[in-house]
Amino acid sequence: MEEEKKECDCTGGSIHQTYRNGQQQQPNEGEWPAVRRWALDAIATDPQLSERPLKCGEDDDGYTIRMKLRHFMEYLRHNRDDSPLYIFDATFDEDKHAKRILEDYTVPQYFDEDLLGLVGERRRPPHRWFLVGPCRSGTTVHIDPLATSAWNTLVHGAKRWVLFPPHVPKSVVKGRKLILPGEDDEAIHYFTTILPRMKRRAAAARGTEDDLYANFECYEFTQFAGETVFVPHGWWHAVLNVTHTVGITQNFCSRRNFDEVWAQTRSGRKKMSCSWLRRLGERYPDLARRAVELNRRDGFIMWEDDPIEQGKWRRKKAEKERKKKEKRERKKKEESKAKKKQSSKKEKWGEHRTTERREGECDGDVVMREVSPDC
Repeated sequence: MEEEKKECDCTGGSIHQTYRNGQQQQPNEGEWPAVRRWALDAIATDPQLSERPLKCGEDDDGYTIRMKLRHFMEYLRHNRDDSPLYIFDATFDEDKHAKRILEDYTVPQYFDEDLLGLVGERRRPPHRWFLVGPCRSGTTVHIDPLATSAWNTLVHGAKRWVLFPPHVPKSVVKGRKLILPGEDDEAIHYFTTILPRMKRRAAAARGTEDDLYANFECYEFTQFAGETVFVPHGWWHAVLNVTHTVGITQNFCSRRNFDEVWAQTRSGRKKMSCSWLRRLGERYPDLARRAVELNRRDGFIMWEDDPIEQGKWRRKKAEKERKKKEKRERKKKEESKAKKKQSSKKEKWGEHRTTERREGECDGDVVMREVSPDC
């Protein structure tokens, strides 16, 4: 099928979006309610979503920035930022209104095995995100956590992707030594500047002794509405929104990547992995045996069998509780101090008015009668 390339005005013509037969691909409207409900105009006025504050970034101190969806849609339409904010929200399912998003789509059948789901929604790590991205926004190059794989379905718009196989070194993927002073690695700059430099460096390294770029590989493509991208575990990837986009993505663990996920989860989520192992024993005894086998092979001791790790956890928890208590007490003192200060101001104001009244009474008494001894 012939492809016609059309420049995206948002990127200064350096990123292209692809149209098929002159028309951008659209999903089958008979499948997901999201096709209708997640249209840009629809979500801006959706009574269940428009007032919901969703995560759209972090400040310099790492604190979450949230914005009501209707305000974000205004920002999406009118912003001129080089690297715009991007709704990438994992907590929508905790909101009694926004959790309706779960009814708007279904997990594709190819990815319906989700072994981490055994521990329950409240205990498992964040694993699904609702995405709303202005043109030029995106994600910097990264690997998904805990060796999970991911699927990403685009409902509206177009995204540009680049994926690197696991054997490509991190320093190459990150473009180290290719980023000039004053430059950043935001998605728009990565795709328009750093990635082309990387590919030129790799081309120049062919037939030379440049071991760093000797086995360089990357895969670039454009994702259109109605298409789903599968990201295997351990693959570096970055994404750039070449139009305004709306989509959904989920991370998962299946039998194919169980070994890798287990190895990272048992050390990264120590308590949760104990619960997961018990659930695996109940539902998938073969995987539970495999987890025990991997532990034995690596000499790994589970948290609930390791008194040293439990002691560390208890001390860490006690320290956390101590800091919380100090924070509460500090806040209580500050509130008490502010209350006293406010009360003092009121008392001073009351004394002022009392003095005025007394002076008025004294002035009046000079004419009407003898001055009171108090005056």
